[in-house]
Amino acid sequence: VTLKKKTKKTFSRCEFFFCPCVQFTVTPLCCPSRSSILSGRYPHNHGVRNNSVSGNCSSAGWQKGPESEALPVYLSKQKYQTFFAGKYLNQYGSKAGGGVGHVPLGWDQWHALVGNSQYYNYTLSVNGKEEKHGDVYEKDYLPDLIRNRSLQFLDNRSPQHPFFLMLSLPAPHSPWTAAPQYQKEFSDVKAPRDGSFDKPGKDKHWLLRQPTNPMPNSSVGFLDEAYRKRWRTLLSVDDLVEMLVQKLKDIKELNNTYIFYTSDNGYHTGQFSLPIDKRQLYEFDIRVPLLVRGPGIKANITVQAPVLNIDLTPTILDIAGTNLSSVNTDGFSYLPLMAPSLRNGSARSFFLVEYSGEGQSTEDPSCPKLGPGVSECFPDCVCEDAFNNTYACVRALEGPNDLQYCEFADSESFVEVYNMTSDPHQLENIVKKVDPAVLQAMNQRLIKLQSCVGSSCREVKGLFFIYDRLTFAFTPRLSKNPPAFYHHIERKKADLEDKV
Repeated sequence: VTLKKKTKKTFSRCEFFFCPCVQFTVTPLCCPSRSSILSGRYPHNHGVRNNSVSGNCSSAGWQKGPESEALPVYLSKQKYQTFFAGKYLNQYGSKAGGGVGHVPLGWDQWHALVGNSQYYNYTLSVNGKEEKHGDVYEKDYLPDLIRNRSLQFLDNRSPQHPFFLMLSLPAPHSPWTAAPQYQKEFSDVKAPRDGSFDKPGKDKHWLLRQPTNPMPNSSVGFLDEAYRKRWRTLLSVDDLVEMLVQKLKDIKELNNTYIFYTSDNGYHTGQFSLPIDKRQLYEFDIRVPLLVRGPGIKANITVQAPVLNIDLTPTILDIAGTNLSSVNTDGFSYLPLMAPSLRNGSARSFFLVEYSGEGQSTEDPSCPKLGPGVSECFPDCVCEDAFNNTYACVRALEGPNDLQYCEFADSESFVEVYNMTSDPHQLENIVKKVDPAVLQAMNQRLIKLQSCVGSSCREVKGLFFIYDRLTFAFTPRLSKNPPAFYHHIERKKADLEDKV
């Protein structure tokens, strides 16, 4: 979604501004992606597969394992005052997830939404105690509540210690409830019609071949209205950014503070005739915004190296002075990319994207012809997910080459390959045109990445090719131990049954 005026002004007209050209989530779904942000790990290492408790979303296993080693734990050790407000994980606060009494380690102030995104009529866990909210804009509208409580935290903080705030707003997630003053904005806006909008999913996985093409008017009308509503909700985010920056100025902390603006996953509105959702392997679902401003960052820096959401935790901990060799993460610190005068570093040339599809064990009564095994079938019974929409991809950005290679865990062992340089909208699956030697190399690289842990996920040099065009050296503390490579772990078939 296009940046709103106040946010754009905050980042583009400031002294320090970093915007990577390429930024990705390692999995295009809320709970697994947020778990990756908090832990700095790929899904196969933090164990969260989807948005359900059975998929480890805010489960006891997550809480006892990766959550106990997550970002705020290390910040707390560095004497940071920590504050969280908004959506945490989709199953947070549920009985199976420990209820509202569970406050993750490391947070001094905790104002977490119970369950998935809402704007009104929700429940918060406020430092472990239940707080119910209604539908009065002035006191209940969640984006504004997050804003107001974050400003109050800054007013009440101790100036003797550093601080960290994580503000996780519902916008622009459904149900797309805009503030009253913004409900009539963007009345003439439509979803962009360029790129892969309403293009047939030819030679793609079956889920991309099932939508009607071209889309019926009812689907187009639905997605356009969703697009407008999403934009309207972001105007409240815009207000939050402006007021937060002003507060930092008022307390004379702006020039000492790093601000990160990002998201957990992308979103599609009509691409390949899929009306609305995420979960797919394509650019529109795995690319996310990332803007950073802060000390040591020169104005308007733009880099080509890919930045991942698993890099956020090590980057923040690097800024905080944590010894990264003591932290179990798969990601890089991109502080050297933002502020090379402060830190030497490294840039990756390939990375992993992985996703475990979700489906319903019974048929959707509103779409009985589809049968079981699918999910998110709206509008017009177009399904956005399925049990066998389970895939792993390696993205390789090597010099002028930009390739994406994906394997599905289904009965077809379906493969998709895209030349992102000549085909940025991924219109043509070139798996039948690519040299078999290249396919084999990409397959082997994928196998390595699917079983990587920690330092082996951060290996900069290619597994099969040496890249001598890198402009950064390893940060010494990140390269104390030689990379460890692991044998391929066979994917567990129990969760990947072909039920469609």
